[in-house]
Amino acid sequence: MKNAFIALAIAVSFGLGSAPVLASAGPQPVPPKFDIPAPRDIAYPGTIQLHIDATDLAHRIYSVHEVIPVKAGPITLFYPQWIPGHHSPTGPIDKFAGLIVHADGERVRWVRDPGNVYAFHVDVPEGVSKLDVEFKFLTAQKHDQGRIMMTPEMLSLQWDAVVLYPAGYYTRGIPVQATVTLPEDFKFATALEVADKDGNTVTFKTINLEDLVDSPMLAGKYGKRIELTPEGTDAPVYLDVFADAPKYLDIKKDQIEAHRNLIEQMYKLYGAHHYNHYDFLLSLSDRLGGIGLEHHRSSENGVDPEYFTEWDKQWASRDLLAHEFNHSWDGKYRRPAALWTPTYNQVKRDHGLWVYEGFTQYSGYVMAARSGLWSKKQTMEMFALLGARYDRGRPGMKWRTIWDTTNDPTIAERAPLPYRNYQMSEDYYSGGQLIWLAVDAQIRDLTDNKKNLDAFARAFFGMHNGAWDINTYTFDDIVDTLNGVVQYDWKDFLMSRLRGHVNLSDSFEDEGWKLVYNDKPSDAVKAFQQRYHMISLTYSLGISVDKDGEMRDVLWNSPAFKAGLAPGMVIKGVNGLTFSTDALKDAVIEAEKSKAPIKLLVTDFDEYRTISIDYHDGLKYPHLKRIKGQPDYLSQVITPLK
Repeated sequence: MKNAFIALAIAVSFGLGSAPVLASAGPQPVPPKFDIPAPRDIAYPGTIQLHIDATDLAHRIYSVHEVIPVKAGPITLFYPQWIPGHHSPTGPIDKFAGLIVHADGERVRWVRDPGNVYAFHVDVPEGVSKLDVEFKFLTAQKHDQGRIMMTPEMLSLQWDAVVLYPAGYYTRGIPVQATVTLPEDFKFATALEVADKDGNTVTFKTINLEDLVDSPMLAGKYGKRIELTPEGTDAPVYLDVFADAPKYLDIKKDQIEAHRNLIEQMYKLYGAHHYNHYDFLLSLSDRLGGIGLEHHRSSENGVDPEYFTEWDKQWASRDLLAHEFNHSWDGKYRRPAALWTPTYNQVKRDHGLWVYEGFTQYSGYVMAARSGLWSKKQTMEMFALLGARYDRGRPGMKWRTIWDTTNDPTIAERAPLPYRNYQMSEDYYSGGQLIWLAVDAQIRDLTDNKKNLDAFARAFFGMHNGAWDINTYTFDDIVDTLNGVVQYDWKDFLMSRLRGHVNLSDSFEDEGWKLVYNDKPSDAVKAFQQRYHMISLTYSLGISVDKDGEMRDVLWNSPAFKAGLAPGMVIKGVNGLTFSTDALKDAVIEAEKSKAPIKLLVTDFDEYRTISIDYHDGLKYPHLKRIKGQPDYLSQVITPLK
């Protein structure tokens, strides 16, 4: 017996067998103090009354009063953590303050959960049937505190930031009647339906919490509503525009027509819509924080004040509305199964974002072109920038995959990164876009160009006209739908790109175009340089630099990187001259004719350093060029549907 025991012990030590697990002498975990009930798919017993006072523009504070039906005993109230469309646990609990709970006029003690800071526990006294809950949502005062949500002229009200809800129920089972008191003379727009209006106080029809949170409000002093509803359709579509000043609301007929074309082209693509009415909530502001956030029956869109008044200069951002509108089909109606959760306080699994955001990014570009929001030339230039990113500008693809970047909403939560091009961040957007472009080309090749990606889009997203519930899907559903368009090994095709280390820009060659680089910046490059007050030398030196000489980015293993340049450094001098973006550009041009290195005087913390970059290949900017002898699929992709 003794020898057998020794043999067993040796086997266990080498992982060859098993033995009874003995408790160690170390500490053991402390059990949770509170039990939080799991969500159940049943109706909540009663309707929450939610009132928001949005009049305190001076302090930028929303004051909240809720009346929550309850019964005696313990209850847990959640503040939303996982916000739809953010794909990450970004609920602004840091701006939640002033919580006071009353029951029958008596103050009731609450306790924050020690392991879950979004959960608040209350013991409801006997005989109490409702709780009066008050708190403040302290919106950002400065941009470094978060998105500005209130200005003297405008406000954005997102319901997830101003509600507590009872744990133990699916959010779709919790009815809420919401009331908002707005500042004097403020107009408003929202997908919610009005039940009553008394002065500047608006009460909306009762709706479940899931749909309430999905129906934000935009309000302001200066607003205009423009109807975009296509003829012969039963669901009104509105462009609700709010601006910092009336002068920005000078909107031309051809600009309206381009946005109306967007609706028509989307209908022609999908053959169905998923709302009973739709509102583009568009803010023209450099005060209110910019945003692009999808909802089922609306979208929040923030652009520069001159979006309409400087139409030709603002063109590069005109795919935003196309992107967010597409989400009504892709993301809100058809949603990856693991991205839907029954409450806002359960972990979302984001692997489906290559469709949710990737296909929508593809559609945003295509629909901007088909509607006339972009010209063909502008579209091709934007595609060239996209292709160059994965041809030369994403060295991180050598170690990461598009699939892995779907974890980035949780990993980084869009925080600034030291080497984004190497670390990568949320590349399921643009990388996913190129994967879908490759799918289009493959369908065309397999069917002699009789079918294309539009056929998949219509079959997968264009079902059940008028429905605006949530219709979830899996990876296998995508593969099955593609096989319904044309039989192929779609699983391997997709996975080789999602989990492989490939050059995704090859999608353009599949579509009949190739990337080339020359010394002429495209209008797209110029537009981004102007917008961000910087110069992009990403594909030459490997840097982008703002007007003050600070590194915005340094491309991993580029000539600048190898010479010792790093993000955070500031260029003070170029070849003995004071820094300017023109001086830096001229130095690259001169170095092409010379063997002398480019010398930069930089500050690194409090030290001055001279960095020599041995680069002589001139300026490099991406463009697309037709491949002779191949079908021009890409031009067909962006041609308007008839």
